[in-house]
Amino acid sequence: MHSEGAFVLDVREDDEFAAGHVPGAKHVPMGQVPQHLDELPRDRRVLVICQSGNRSRQVVEFLRAQGVDAVNVAGGTGGWAGRGWPLEA
Repeated sequence: MHSEGAFVLDVREDDEFAAGHVPGAKHVPMGQVPQHLDELPRDRRVLVICQSGNRSRQVVEFLRAQGVDAVNVAGGTGGWAGRGWPLEA
């Protein structure tokens, strides 16, 4: 999906994001997502990612309630890298 133009939202903390993230991901820590809703696209799917999938699952529930087409990235950044997909520091 990422290669098809999906928008990736990384909801981890600053140090986690700096250590390695999906190329091109938008970084908004979980606690700041409500203040950044206007920065998220409404015309395409938003892939939400964290380290393991727990925080991103909660953010997905919130975003869906706001009308955003959001999905949780299973396994988080660990799962992403485990599939052989790139991360950048």
